[in-house]
Amino acid sequence: MPLPQLAVYRHDQGDRTLIALAGEIDLDSVPLVRTALERCLRDGIRSIDVDLTAVSFCECSGLNAFLRASQQATSAGKTLRLHRPPAMLARMLDLTGCGFLLLGQASPSLGDTPAVVPSGPPRASVPPVSALSADTG
Repeated sequence: MPLPQLAVYRHDQGDRTLIALAGEIDLDSVPLVRTALERCLRDGIRSIDVDLTAVSFCECSGLNAFLRASQQATSAGKTLRLHRPPAMLARMLDLTGCGFLLLGQASPSLGDTPAVVPSGPPRASVPPVSALSADTG
């Protein structure tokens, strides 16, 4: 099975993190998204910001992964916010009426400028998320 066409970069700053995604979120790559978000919650991250600037495609499985992670975060007293969703995801959020669960004002550490997705491996102290097959999760 080919590797998912999605890159995941995690940048921690204390109990906050920025997850920058680049590529396509579909059935093959959504396990990467789920794993990255679940690791943040397990690692004690209290605030997760997901930058979707470099995401070119996101189907309903991606929306489901974000909603599930948001519910888990909220239950644990943590937050998850999506920033700069692609048009397709923004439309799904609008149609389903669940944008209020995932979209928030840009956090002070993110500002209004898009995050720069590094061209190489992440330089953060957190190891990169490894590629997963679609049958996990």
